[in-house]
Amino acid sequence: MYARSTTISAMPAAIDAGIAQVRDEVMPMIVDMDGCIGLSMIADRGSGRCIATSAWRSEESMWATDDLLAPIRERIAATLGGGTPDVREWEIAVLHRDHRSMPGACVRATWVKMDPANMDRAIDVYKVASLPRLEDLAGFCSASLLVDRSSGHGVSSVTYDSQEAMDSNREAAASMRAATTKDAGAQVLDVGEFELVVAHLRVPELT
Repeated sequence: MYARSTTISAMPAAIDAGIAQVRDEVMPMIVDMDGCIGLSMIADRGSGRCIATSAWRSEESMWATDDLLAPIRERIAATLGGGTPDVREWEIAVLHRDHRSMPGACVRATWVKMDPANMDRAIDVYKVASLPRLEDLAGFCSASLLVDRSSGHGVSSVTYDSQEAMDSNREAAASMRAATTKDAGAQVLDVGEFELVVAHLRVPELT
């Protein structure tokens, strides 16, 4: 399974219009494309950072849509008042879902960098060490790990039932993140907290 993420730095006042465009215009079109298994979007209204992620059954199906989706990404960026979209492609290495998200869910995303040669070990650490501890955090809903094996970059996204749950577990999550990234030989590049504003991923369990 593979994913393409598109990050746009939006004008905060334009975020609702961008969400509506992704939900009402883009999602119905993209989920009908061959090999697509869903779409999600997260937004940080404070910073304006918005990330839409589409999931695909294979690299081939993901690549086959790139030219078609490029102008759509530009239209979304224009709606959001942002600059050039930052597009990245990933392998979905892990996805674990305790239960499906409900309205009001939030996401904490952690971007990391590691030696590409140690990628398999880092994925194993996430499965064996991180997931059980994440499941114990208040309001845990689901977790995923996307990786780029060639560059050594990865991003973990953990969904919680509510903003209140994410607020309450922030300290515990930070402690866990420090321990598990050290075990994995990974460097934390960034941590962000977001609203889950579009949730339509149908990726099966991958653990």
